[in-house]
Amino acid sequence: MSTTTSPPRLSKQPDERRDEIVDATRALFAERGVAKVSVTEIAKRVGVTRGLIYHYFPDRDALIDLIFEDHITEFVDAVSRWDADRETGNVQKALLDCVVMFRHHLRAKDMFRQDLGHPENAGLYNRFVDRAVRAIVDRLRVTTVEAYARAHHIEIEHVGEVFYVLVYGLIGLVRSTPDIEDQVLVAIVRQTLHLDVGARPGA
Repeated sequence: MSTTTSPPRLSKQPDERRDEIVDATRALFAERGVAKVSVTEIAKRVGVTRGLIYHYFPDRDALIDLIFEDHITEFVDAVSRWDADRETGNVQKALLDCVVMFRHHLRAKDMFRQDLGHPENAGLYNRFVDRAVRAIVDRLRVTTVEAYARAHHIEIEHVGEVFYVLVYGLIGLVRSTPDIEDQVLVAIVRQTLHLDVGARPGA
C-alpha cells in the first residue's frame, strides 16, 4: 500500500508577508476609503487569516499609522530637497519656493489624502496633519532654522512652537482657500517669523 505525501506548504518570509499586507491596505483605502475598510477585508485581499494580520499589526490603527508615515516621509524629503537647493542668502526666493513646494504636496492627487478630508475622517485627518507638521518642523529646525540663525538674529521666541502653528495654519489656509496668492502666503511667513529678507549673507 503506497502513501502519497502533500508537497510542503510554502510560507513567505515575514518581511514579504508584511509588505503584502501594507500594499493591500493601501490599495483598499484608495478604492473604498479609510473608514470603510476592515481588517477582515484586508485579510481577504491578502489571502490570509485575520489572526495573521494581527500577528504583524496590533490593530487597524497601526496599519493606518504606517501609511501615514509613507506620506509624511515624502513631504519631509521634499522639505530637505528644498533646503538643499535654495539659494544661500536669498530669503525671499526661498520663501516663494517653499510655498510652491507646499502647494504641490497639498494638491497631490492621492486618494488616501483626499479621503482624509471627508468629515467622517476628521479625527484621522487631524492625527495625520499633527504628525506631518511635527515631522516637518523637526526637519526645518535642524536645517533651515540653524542656517538662518548663523547669519541673522532670530527675532522670535519658542521657535519650534511658532513654526508648528505657522505650518499648521498654512496647511489649513491653503486647503480652505486654494486660490490664495503665493505672495500672500510668503508675506504671512515673513511677518510671522520676522524674517530679514533684505540681508543676503550666510543663510
